[in-house]
Amino acid sequence: MHSDVATAVPLSPRASRQDGSYPRPQLVRPRWAELCGEWSFRFDDADDGLAGGWQREPDFSDTIVVPFPPESSASGIHDTGHHTIAWYHREVDADDLAAAGYGEAGARLMVRFGAVDYRCHVWLNGVFLGSHEGGHTPFAVEATHAIDLARETQSLVVRTQDDPLDVAKPRGKQDWLRDPHSIWYHRTSGIWQPVWLECVPALSIEAVHWVSDLPASCVRVAIRLSARPHHGAWVRIAVSYEGQHLADVTVPAWSEHVEAVVPFPSQRNGQAYEKLLWSPEHPRLLDAVVELRAEAAGVAADDVVTSYFGLRSAAVDRGAFLLNDRPYYVRSVLSQGYWPQSHLASPSPDALRAEAQLIKDLGFNATRVHQKIEDPRFLYWADRLGLLVWAEAPSAFEFTPSAVGRLIAEWTAVIDRDLSHPCIVTWVPLNESWGVQHIAHSPAMRDYARTLFHLTKTLDPSRPVVSNDGWEHTDSDIWSVHDYEPSAPVLRARYADEVAKRHLFEGMGPAGRRIRLSAEPDRGQPVMLTEFGGIHFTVGDAVGDEWGYSHATSAADFKERVGSLVGAVVDSEFLAGFCYTQLTDTLQEANGLCDANRVPKLPRDQIAAIVRAAR
Repeated sequence: MHSDVATAVPLSPRASRQDGSYPRPQLVRPRWAELCGEWSFRFDDADDGLAGGWQREPDFSDTIVVPFPPESSASGIHDTGHHTIAWYHREVDADDLAAAGYGEAGARLMVRFGAVDYRCHVWLNGVFLGSHEGGHTPFAVEATHAIDLARETQSLVVRTQDDPLDVAKPRGKQDWLRDPHSIWYHRTSGIWQPVWLECVPALSIEAVHWVSDLPASCVRVAIRLSARPHHGAWVRIAVSYEGQHLADVTVPAWSEHVEAVVPFPSQRNGQAYEKLLWSPEHPRLLDAVVELRAEAAGVAADDVVTSYFGLRSAAVDRGAFLLNDRPYYVRSVLSQGYWPQSHLASPSPDALRAEAQLIKDLGFNATRVHQKIEDPRFLYWADRLGLLVWAEAPSAFEFTPSAVGRLIAEWTAVIDRDLSHPCIVTWVPLNESWGVQHIAHSPAMRDYARTLFHLTKTLDPSRPVVSNDGWEHTDSDIWSVHDYEPSAPVLRARYADEVAKRHLFEGMGPAGRRIRLSAEPDRGQPVMLTEFGGIHFTVGDAVGDEWGYSHATSAADFKERVGSLVGAVVDSEFLAGFCYTQLTDTLQEANGLCDANRVPKLPRDQIAAIVRAAR
């Protein structure tokens, strides 16, 4: 890093060694102001607020703790009823503005939201800033023009809209009933990820995407700028590992989309090839400084951000899942990412680190985050601690043009947000035919599944994609199967060998569902059992509506059942990996390896020994 860069802008510590609090861990700026905490709040069941001018004169009597959803106890509201519209208000003071860097020449003040479910509108001092649709994706609105320095504080107002009965939006496992039933949980509406202020230059870096190209010994970088630069702009990328300089590349910036190739000559040496690669066993992260300048060298930078990435590849071939071009057996656990006190929002940033560490401690090398787009700070800890992640879209539950368009839009935004995380090794746009319930008979639904598969491959050719996790696949990079058979001998026989595999694919699969619906060519796709287990066991007194797919009567019985099922799967001659259901009890689904508060039901080392059973 040149000295002029270091003195122009106060850079953050290495992005790969942050504390996990910054909401965008792969695009870090040193100046920002968190707006989480107490806001005033009000439901608007009659939808009177807009006409009543609440955006200009908010007078809300309740207090909510952001970013916890109002349905949760952590929010202080704890109202699980049907409320479509809610309003939030917070005063932004001079300290907030100063922390965000406001007041510097040419700076634009941005209000950033990690996620708001499902629609929202934002005002500052009664001036409309913008709106957003999509309950799991980030967005920002500019507030510079709405600042009124004659005011002692600036009035920030957010109106959210989340219809509990709308089954055309990507909602995942959020229940449409007031009380959770079957496999559905309490809703998470409104603001449920961080809100923060951040100042950026007039011309700024909006996104940085890193894609490893191991055969070419390089990383390919795609940078998105806030606008088309004037003539003479350029971007410089400096990469290091543990303080050792690795590469430095400068490229011209002719448009708002800038691409570069950063070579790593040392990677061409086969003897040293693996020393920089990322894996769960060696989660090596490379640090980067990305500098945008609009004029000649020596002039203050227009924008500087720090980032990180991991050199690794994920692919499939000859019946195996490949990590860094070598067969890698996936030992995964299904995670709902749900907490009893805060629902889909994490109780704290540190809880996200603890979650990733817990999964590792229990012997797993991967997790499938189920029906939820997880907080980027969890993905940071998965990157840093070494945990593979299957990223799965929350499903809509009807098949209409609206549902199709909304899921495609949100899924596209998810891939844009998370493309650079080395931990993510598989994309899952559909699960168990949710939203395409007649896919076995409907050509339109099959075309939709193929569209999602190929759209995902278009946006990110670097990872495998599962077309419809569990069954009824169209084209897919992995043939995934869900099977809650409680008998270990039956499970062992069903997945024993090539004869069993042929029977599985040629007949009706588990739950009476065909595994494949079409005859796309075999590309060596591996087979994985991506849901099984689900054994109900409660430590202490059971609640009346608790359930599982089978039941254990004691800790010893639970240990034997889990061990025998995992052992049967691991002994398969053709399965390339598994995903056990599930990490934690979640409301009425008391079938976790841990209770809802993340306390394991068996000693951690006993669970880890089962999970790591030799093949």
